[in-house]
Amino acid sequence: MNIRDSSRKLDVGADVTITESSGGARFAVRVTPRAGRSGVTGVRDGALLVRLAAPPVEGAANEALVVLLAGLLDCPKRAVEIVAGHRSRDKRVRIAGAQARDVAARLSAILPA
Repeated sequence: MNIRDSSRKLDVGADVTITESSGGARFAVRVTPRAGRSGVTGVRDGALLVRLAAPPVEGAANEALVVLLAGLLDCPKRAVEIVAGHRSRDKRVRIAGAQARDVAARLSAILPA
């Protein structure tokens, strides 16, 4: 997992790039909607791969992503924000008030081996 604070990167194990800013930690997510079940399936090109059972209609998949990430990262739903890619499979997510190292540790624990 790469953590980037300003221009510094730290290798923590996987390939998700996490950027830390004053507002929290940010990382890329690649979403596959209408999956059989929701969950994290791995990492590709620096983005967390997430399957969602919800369809990409009227924000249902975005809401499902927020709920899933809040549960996996043990934070409130209000702390998870999609900052880019609301209508795309490729999204940027911000976890408000989170340290990049904490998010990296949580993601490393849930990523498939």
